[in-house]
Amino acid sequence: MAVQGIDVCLLSVGPDLPWLTGYEAMPLERLTMLVVPADADATLVVPALEVARVVPRDELFAIRPWGETDNPITIVSDLIGSSANAAIGERTWARFLVELQHARPDLTFTTTAPVIGPLRAVKDAAEVRALRRAAQAVDRIAAQLQAGEIPLIGRTEAEVSADIGRRILAEGHHRVNFAIVAAGENAASPHHEPGSRVIGANEVVLCDFGGTMADADGVGYCSDITRCVVTGTPTSRMTEVYGHLHTAEAVGLAAGGSGIPAEDVDTATRSIIEDAGFGEWFMHRTGHGIGVEEHEDPYIVLGNRKPLEVGNAYSVEPG
Repeated sequence: MAVQGIDVCLLSVGPDLPWLTGYEAMPLERLTMLVVPADADATLVVPALEVARVVPRDELFAIRPWGETDNPITIVSDLIGSSANAAIGERTWARFLVELQHARPDLTFTTTAPVIGPLRAVKDAAEVRALRRAAQAVDRIAAQLQAGEIPLIGRTEAEVSADIGRRILAEGHHRVNFAIVAAGENAASPHHEPGSRVIGANEVVLCDFGGTMADADGVGYCSDITRCVVTGTPTSRMTEVYGHLHTAEAVGLAAGGSGIPAEDVDTATRSIIEDAGFGEWFMHRTGHGIGVEEHEDPYIVLGNRKPLEVGNAYSVEPG
């Protein structure tokens, strides 16, 4: 905070709050906000109705409940004190920021991204273990998919999506974040919404799924996996194209490392797809960080010159 010239951080709904406290605020019109002054102890301002959900962490923060007749903006303002520069969470509702601006016209507001982002981007050993547990869980589902243990032919995309979602929960995740199932022509849409399309024989089915698995301290870490399967025998063209994809993925994985600019991984991966003649359809970045959010820093994309660091966790997904 001192390096960024920030006097106080204000964190409301969004991933930063549970990452720091283990408490995930409900997205309500009642304000929840962690006030973290640079020179004083942190305080979690929380609706009295929600206090029972907060696990006390006296070594990290005090709890300040507020009742229905209290003004939480006034409480937060008092805790801010004489601070001049405030960093506010990127997911904070605009109404709360506007109310704070009206209550404290003396404050200059910026985002917490430069403060919290670098901390979240570098995972410690416990976070790596949590990510591994979540990833291994969806790996098992992917293996079931590839072994034909999840029926596809004759079912709709929506039915298969629901099936995968149930398996994600059964594998220990507490939330399904997404379960994309796209058959045939729909597989060309990266963010396809599973629908009533019935899956037939001898066609490509793209499955992209993941969820959030809570760690022992209550903080949830995400999984994210994509698999393409064929309901029958792949054509030679399918095999050829899929081979380019596997080569691009391997090149991308090998291109990363501590000190390597994130965009270099994208460039190396993308060059394989472009050289194979498919660059026109590679419309997205190569990858993204993964942690308490399924998409977070570091982003593996052209223009991101920030060097990768030990502890970064990110995807390489050229497909």
